[in-house]
Amino acid sequence: MLIHADRSTLLLVDLQERLYPAIHDATAVLEASSWLTRLAQRLGVPVLCTEQYPKGLGPTMPSLRALLPDDCRIEKMHFSAVAEGALFRAVGGDRAQFVVAGTEAHVCVQQTVLDLIAAGRHVFVVEEAVGSRRRTDKALALERMRAHGADIVSREMVAFEWLRQAGTEIFREVSREFIR
Repeated sequence: MLIHADRSTLLLVDLQERLYPAIHDATAVLEASSWLTRLAQRLGVPVLCTEQYPKGLGPTMPSLRALLPDDCRIEKMHFSAVAEGALFRAVGGDRAQFVVAGTEAHVCVQQTVLDLIAAGRHVFVVEEAVGSRRRTDKALALERMRAHGADIVSREMVAFEWLRQAGTEIFREVSREFIR
């Protein structure tokens, strides 16, 4: 199954200030998540961003938060972003496909992904845009999510599937700004 820009939402899970320093390869995870955010916005794909207990873990990382409108953020207490119901009520939450990035891969990302799949959504987890404190936890989470029906993809796979074809003006713009 291909990822469709008009059927998908980018979901950023808990990329928060106090969690960030503990994440293995956090800089790369944040950079990939920001890249996906800018790309989604360029292509008109809705972006949703969750914050797990922001009083304790802080807000979304400032560099990412600067890219996002305030109304796309969803505060949560459950590890799964699906559990409290706000995700599906948010703009873009009703779409059939979710492209997922964030932390921690083996906790909030995994529980959200498994709940999205159980709710009948198609889920694409962007490998370089998810992270955990330990590499082994990320690897196990990716394996488990894949086993339950999530597609594990790269950010370029997302970009080219959202774009669909070469030779258009948007393809040239995205290619210059994001791919090269």
